[in-house]
This record gives sequence, C-alpha cells and structure tokens, in this order.
Amino acid sequence: MLARRLSPSLTLLRTRRFPAKFASSRLPFRVTAGIGGNVGDVARRFGHLLVFLGRDRHIDVVATAPILRNPPFGFADQEDFLNSVIVLHTDLQPAALMRRLLRIEKRFGRVRTFANAPRTLDIDILFFDGRRIDTPNLKIPHPHWRERESVLIPLSMLPSGGRP
Repeated sequence: MLARRLSPSLTLLRTRRFPAKFASSRLPFRVTAGIGGNVGDVARRFGHLLVFLGRDRHIDVVATAPILRNPPFGFADQEDFLNSVIVLHTDLQPAALMRRLLRIEKRFGRVRTFANAPRTLDIDILFFDGRRIDTPNLKIPHPHWRERESVLIPLSMLPSGGRP
C-alpha cells in the first residue's frame, strides 16, 4: 500500500485495486457510490467488497478511486475513516439497488447504532445515471456529497470521472 499525506489529517492510499479501471459493462445504469468504514481492516474489506460485487450478476464495478484516510465527523470520538468512491453499472432500479447495498453492508458486519457511529462498511449511492430522487428513504444525488472531503477528493481522482 502506498501512502501520500495530503494534509496533517488526510492521507491518500493506493492499493492494487484502488484506484483501478476494470472492464466496461453492458448493464444500463451508471452509479457512483461512496464507500467507507473505520472498524477492522477496512482496506482489506474494500478489496473483499469488490470480489463480492463481482459475483453479482446485477452489478459490475467499472472503476475505483484511491482510498482516503480522514478524520470522522459528527461523532468525533472514534478511529479515522477510510473512504473511496466506486463506479458501478447495474440493471437494478435505484430503490432495489439501495436495498441490495444495505444487505451487503449487513453481510460485511454493519450494525446501525446511532448517527455517524463507527462502522465496518458504509455504502452510499452518490449519483444514479443522472437521476434526481427525493423520497423519505432515498435521496439522489446524495444530499451531502459536496460537503465531504471523503467524497470530493476520491471523486476527483476516479480514472473514469465520477459524476454523470
């Protein structure tokens, strides 16, 4: 793993799979998702996530950004987070994809206790094929993506560009 300090609180990490560009996809919808975590070996878990997603016939991972180590926000008394951004293609509609991602989080040990709590894995849909969705359970684009270095920095470094 290669590390480059961006500031006293931000470090950019590069691994074999982050950043990377993978084979193109024939699935119709392009999705940019943010991933993060701060419990356990998160960098390794990100690699396992890519393998897991690669086995899902409804999802193709086409690109990943570098990983950013950054301090937590909200609840500050916890370990630093690792965050990255991935580009997926899917044939699932947004609500179905969100349900699938929530199940994947749970499979990877995510337990929801309180807002901004420590977590093994968090997956957020940032953008979905240029759509705007505003329901109680799903907001796309993600309402806070512009406010978070944990999204902006990896997003700016995607090999294929992150925004639709």
